[in-house]
Amino acid sequence: MPPDSTTAPSAPAGPSAGRRPGEPALGALGLGAPEPDPADASPHAFPDGGRWRTEVPSVEGPEALAAVLKESARLDVPLHRVSQGSGVWMLTDAEITEMAEACAAREVELCLFTGPRGTWDTGASSRTDSRGGGLRARGHDALAGCVEDALRAAELGVRCLLVADEGVLWTLHRARAAGILPADTTLKVSALVGPVNPASYAVHERLGADSLNVPSDLTLAHLTEIRRVSGAPMDMYIEAPDDLGGYVRMYEVAELIRRGAPLYLKFGLAKAPSLYPSGRHLRDAVLESARERVRRGRLALDLLARHGADGGMSPLGARLPGPLHRFPATESEGN
Repeated sequence: MPPDSTTAPSAPAGPSAGRRPGEPALGALGLGAPEPDPADASPHAFPDGGRWRTEVPSVEGPEALAAVLKESARLDVPLHRVSQGSGVWMLTDAEITEMAEACAAREVELCLFTGPRGTWDTGASSRTDSRGGGLRARGHDALAGCVEDALRAAELGVRCLLVADEGVLWTLHRARAAGILPADTTLKVSALVGPVNPASYAVHERLGADSLNVPSDLTLAHLTEIRRVSGAPMDMYIEAPDDLGGYVRMYEVAELIRRGAPLYLKFGLAKAPSLYPSGRHLRDAVLESARERVRRGRLALDLLARHGADGGMSPLGARLPGPLHRFPATESEGN
């Protein structure tokens, strides 16, 4: 697949990552690292010129959202997006409306997961050692459930939808292009199916993805490879849940931004119980882990500031990805 040109206003080539962790002391001991290669830096940015935004995931309902918003104000953690993992179908209309209104009041994007997925389906393949179809929507009915969730959420004011299936992504992108979904709806690819190479990343962008969650074990070199073919926004867990590896990459945040921009910093939480599908039976775990995710965000932002690499954040309220490359979604586009 040929490399793409920049899909958003480009940032200065080779932006500084600031002071590297431990570097003054290591340099004095003759153990200093080589200077970062300017050629490794991402040339891309969000349309507002920012290079990074923030996200708190696993915000499973209005009460958890209230806890996150309160804690983010207390700890001065800027929020661009909150996302939910249990799905639209696990929330009532009143709960979705309450969450949408609370996020709108704070200019925070609300992202809800769409519909049935393989691990909750009656099929056994996702429970085998090979994991079968994984999280993907199994059959027409699961695809239809995802579409139903998307339409319902959009009617209630939600403008960001989380997907875990390429067919669902393409279908919702076509619905957006046809005016069935609002034109300003954004589609986010789940970490559970995230692309792991430049070609697959570019394909997901063309299928309609506006931000793509990549696995948190990708190396810095992998991010540079991806950025040579696509400028679509990237999401990455700075601390990943245990079922996604449990990686903690706080000391790499500055370099992750330098290599991966435009990048959403996702403040996840290792050593936390599984919350999906959520409900009152998990209330205490949902609320406490939501607060701790915000605190983890404060720790990551403190590290950025300590190393002089905290510049370049998108303005609060920013949410759109800018122009991206797409496959033709309608017959007229293909002609």
